[in-house]
Amino acid sequence: MNQKDKALADQIFLFLAALFITSLVVSNLIFQKFFFWYPVDTSIFGIPLFELSVGILPYPITFLITDLISEIFGKKKANQVVVAGIFASFFSIGIVLVADAVPAIANSPINDATFNEVFSLSPLAVLASMIAYLLAQFVDIRIYHFWKKITQGKHLWLRNNFSTFASQFLDTFTVILLLCFFGVLSWDMFLGLVVSGFIFKVLVAAIDTPFLYVFVYLIRKRFGLKIGEEIRYELK
Repeated sequence: MNQKDKALADQIFLFLAALFITSLVVSNLIFQKFFFWYPVDTSIFGIPLFELSVGILPYPITFLITDLISEIFGKKKANQVVVAGIFASFFSIGIVLVADAVPAIANSPINDATFNEVFSLSPLAVLASMIAYLLAQFVDIRIYHFWKKITQGKHLWLRNNFSTFASQFLDTFTVILLLCFFGVLSWDMFLGLVVSGFIFKVLVAAIDTPFLYVFVYLIRKRFGLKIGEEIRYELK
């Protein structure tokens, strides 16, 4: 690989990492607002469906990006992005805690009480999210590469969806369980949020498969990669 291609690969990796980290950090900061993602208030066997936190909106992007990085740059680089996301999330909460501790002036547009109400639960949310995120992302990457090896780099749709379905269920179940345990959410919301969150993530995973195919095709074509081949060099 020549220097020009290496520089372009660096850029692609860094932009993907930036999108991943931004999506992860933002999802932890906006989670307290809930909405109906389907216009009809529906319940099955008493379980409310389609109620979700807005924090879930950017979160599926992280799994699309780790699958894309896994496909093009390999398992090691995907794991590095996951670890970077953990650091960024805890660092962002450190900033929030400092901002919350600094007293607002009298004419501040946002007073201490409002700021605290919006962000006071963020540290617990990040802790719960990071535990679930660690489990889910590493499971996603491991399953993805398991199926990549079994299929010899073929059937991208299979490893993308199989890895994402399993990891998304684990993530949804774990994070809602921990948020209820920490008292951030009430236990009567547990089952409905798990079912709703998993259904939403499965649908998004199915929808994002064509985008994964397009991105993988374009990158493979640009760098002359064969099916199953990865960019192999140390990013500077």
